[in-house]
Amino acid sequence: MEHMKVFNTLTRKKEEFVPIKEGEYKIYVCGPTVYNYVHIGNARPAVIFDTLRRYLEYMGNDVKYVSNITDIDDKIIKKANEEGTTFETVARKYEEEYYTDLKGLNVKPATARPRVSDTIPEIIDITEKLIEEGHAYKTENGDVYFRVHSFNEYGKLSHQPLEDLESGARIAVGEIKESPADFALWKASKPGEPKWESPFSEGRPGWHIECSAMSRKHLGETIDLHCGGEDLIFPHHENEIAQSECANNCTFAHYWMHNAFLNVDNQKMSKSLNNFFTVRDIANEYGYEVIRYFLLTAHYRSPLNFTREIIEQCKSSLERLYTAREHLDFLISHAGEGKEDIKSSADKAKAEFIEVMNDDLNTADGLSKLFELVTVINVDGKEQSKNALEYTAKIFDELADVLGILYNRNTDEIPTEVKVLVEERTAVRKEKNWARADQIRDELASLGYEVKDTTQGPQIIKK
Repeated sequence: MEHMKVFNTLTRKKEEFVPIKEGEYKIYVCGPTVYNYVHIGNARPAVIFDTLRRYLEYMGNDVKYVSNITDIDDKIIKKANEEGTTFETVARKYEEEYYTDLKGLNVKPATARPRVSDTIPEIIDITEKLIEEGHAYKTENGDVYFRVHSFNEYGKLSHQPLEDLESGARIAVGEIKESPADFALWKASKPGEPKWESPFSEGRPGWHIECSAMSRKHLGETIDLHCGGEDLIFPHHENEIAQSECANNCTFAHYWMHNAFLNVDNQKMSKSLNNFFTVRDIANEYGYEVIRYFLLTAHYRSPLNFTREIIEQCKSSLERLYTAREHLDFLISHAGEGKEDIKSSADKAKAEFIEVMNDDLNTADGLSKLFELVTVINVDGKEQSKNALEYTAKIFDELADVLGILYNRNTDEIPTEVKVLVEERTAVRKEKNWARADQIRDELASLGYEVKDTTQGPQIIKK
C-alpha cells in the first residue's frame, strides 16, 4: 500500500508515513491551556491536524486521535485567584468555549480529550518510575526535576546539542536544580494553588509530564505521530521525548509534525501590538467556516498571514464553491441523457487531490483541485447526463469533506409550496403578467427563497 509522506521534524526530512499497525494511526495533538478564549493561532493546529485525520480516514484507515486539555497551569491559577474562584471554574468555562469554537470550525470530536486534572495518578506513576531509574530527583522543598544529563539523546527533536540548550537555560528563584537544563515534573504547592497528595509532596504536575501521561494512558507507550505548533518543539516536545523514553524504555513517537506560526498583518500576534484576535472575534464577524478555509490556504509548514483583506478573499472563494455546488444540484435536477465525459474530469480531480495531499498534506493545492472541478462543472455541466453529474457531485462532496468545508450547505428538500409558486411564476411570466410575477417573487422571499432565471429554467436558491 502506498502511504502519504510527511515532513518528520525528528529527522528533518519528508518520509513515508507508515503506521505501527497497517491501517491504524495513533495520533496525539497538544491541546490548549484553557484560561481564556483561544486565539486565531490556536485554531491552526486544530484545523490542520483534523484535516490530516479526515484524509487518513478517507483513505480507509482507522485513526485514534487524542488531544488534551491543560486545566492546571500558572495562568489558570492566576486568573482564578484574581476572580476569587477556583481553577476548576475557570478551566471548565473556557474548555466549553473551546469546544464551541471547535464545533464551529467543523473539527471532528477527538477519540479522547483528557484533562490533566483527571490524569494525576498516571503522572505520579511516571514520575516515581523516573526517580527509581535515576532519571529524576526530589529536592528538599518537595519539587521533582528530570535529570536531563541522564538522557543521551536530549536535543534530538530540536536538533541542538545539550551544551547549547543548557547555556540558554536559567534557574529561577526558588528552584533547586542540579543543572539549569533540568525541568520540573512535580511542583510542591504554594499558597493559593490547587494541590494533590503524592509520594513527593502535596503539589501539582509540571507542564511537560502531563502529555507523556495522557498519551501513554490513551494510546500506549509508542505512538505513530505527535503534532503541535512549532513553538512547542522546544522545550515542551523535547522534554516529552526525554521523560517518556526514559520511563517506558522505548520510542515515544515515530513521527513529529509541527505547523508554522500565524502572523497578523505580517507581524507576530501579541496583545501589546493590539493585533490579538480570538477565534470568537473573527467568527462573530465572518463566521467559522471562513476561518477554517483560510487556515487551509497555505501549506501547514509555511507561515500564514492574517489580514482582513485575505479573509474577505476567502469568504468570496467559499461563496464560489457554494454557488458551484448549488449549480450542480440544479443541473442534476434538470438533466436526462447526455455526455459522460465529466466523470473522467471528476476522477482526475480526485486522483490529483490524493496526490497533493499525499505530499505532506498540501491543503493549498488540495483546494486548487476542487476549484479545477468547479471550472469543469461551470463550463461543461449542462451537457452532461444525470448519472455523470451525480457521480461528479459525489466526488465533489468527498473532497470538500476531507477539507472539512461546505458543511453549512443546505441539503433540505425544497418545500412543495415553493415549487408550486415557482411553477406559477413561470406560467404568469409567459402570460406577461408581471404584477403577479413580482408578487410571487415577494412571497418566495418571505419563505426564504429566490429564483434565478437560466437558459435551462428557473433555479431555486435558498437565501
